[in-house]
Amino acid sequence: MSPTETRDEIKKDGVKREISVEIPAETVTRETETIIQKYQKMARLPGFRRGHVPASIIRQRFKEDLKSDVVEALVPRYFRKETEKLGMIPVSQPRVTDLHIHDGEPLRFKASFEVMPEIPVEGYKELRADKPEITVSDDEVEQALASVREQHATFTSVEGRPLAEGDFAQASMDGKPKDGNDAPDAHPVHMDEVLIEIGGKNTVPQFTENLRGASAGEERTFEVAYPEDTSDKRLAGKTFVYSVKIHAIKQKNLPEMNDDFAKELGEFSNIDQVRKQIRENMQAEKQHSAEHEAKDKLVAELVTRNEFEVPESLVERQIDLRLERGLRALAAQGMKMEDLKKMDLPRLRAGQRDQALQDVKSSLLLDRVAELEKIEVSEEELNRELEALAKQTKQTSEAVRARLTQDGGLDRIRNRIRSEKTLDFLYHQSA
Repeated sequence: MSPTETRDEIKKDGVKREISVEIPAETVTRETETIIQKYQKMARLPGFRRGHVPASIIRQRFKEDLKSDVVEALVPRYFRKETEKLGMIPVSQPRVTDLHIHDGEPLRFKASFEVMPEIPVEGYKELRADKPEITVSDDEVEQALASVREQHATFTSVEGRPLAEGDFAQASMDGKPKDGNDAPDAHPVHMDEVLIEIGGKNTVPQFTENLRGASAGEERTFEVAYPEDTSDKRLAGKTFVYSVKIHAIKQKNLPEMNDDFAKELGEFSNIDQVRKQIRENMQAEKQHSAEHEAKDKLVAELVTRNEFEVPESLVERQIDLRLERGLRALAAQGMKMEDLKKMDLPRLRAGQRDQALQDVKSSLLLDRVAELEKIEVSEEELNRELEALAKQTKQTSEAVRARLTQDGGLDRIRNRIRSEKTLDFLYHQSA
């Protein structure tokens, strides 16, 4: 008899499989004896020296523990052997049922799991990408140059008059929700050395109205009622009471748009060279954005053309990854742990499901295309990525490789590069 044998037919339901496995009695007995010997070395029982507890006593005192240890040692090993023998590649942890373990008998169990679906990728060579002509207008260049000029503005103090339109108030401010008990999620606001532009397009109107005409050293208190559609959800629909202390009145000074300004920006001889560089950068950025959008559409079309069942375990894993990224982003934005814990995770998971399903389908299809087109990642390409990561994290590339090898990150990077190369292939072959 072989080490393991399926006693029933393999049950198939789409990507779901169920197999019955039997482990010979002599194998179970041998594993049990090995585990008993380990217990004998460790067990401390009254009346026996350590390491000298008889096997019969170990069997009697630790009967259920022994069974658990035997199951833990043998079931994963023989489940793996059986699936390999059957040519199956599980993508989920097996759910073990109908476990039968008795002294002197074979160990039997059933295992339910999911396998990778057959993906017959069709129509990928007929995909066509949008490739619009990319242009950058003179107005766009001038707007970008004006933005650069704004970034190099300087501020000088104004004496002897109050705040007027176009001035900047150098101030400190404290804000508290007007109805604190009715708005428990609204937290106090405190800012030091903030610049508030009077009449500025990004300045809340109530700040302009209440600070216009104030003098340096003056403090003003007023209310701001935020509309429901305010972008900052911590303020949306709430009323805050602000106390603003004016420390100084500042006036913004923009640099002259001339060759001297160009030289301050870098290795430029004149302002036209700056314009040329800005145009080239904007052209490259637009091109990258257009390609990214076109590739997204290609993948969406690929998914539409190829229907197949996706293992639920892969979708759940992708939902976990999406939620983890989202919660990390919220924490980075300042959301407190107690607020994160109050979130309705089942609802959030449900909301992520459709996109997670698309993500998994896209990934599986790109893997299949890469396999068909023999697209691989060279060591040189992988090393370039590791060197870039090393530079970002200020580590050696060897240290980065060692860390990523331990946590499986190296395979994730290799898969990402392979997917990017496959997307490039789809984009360029769709001329």
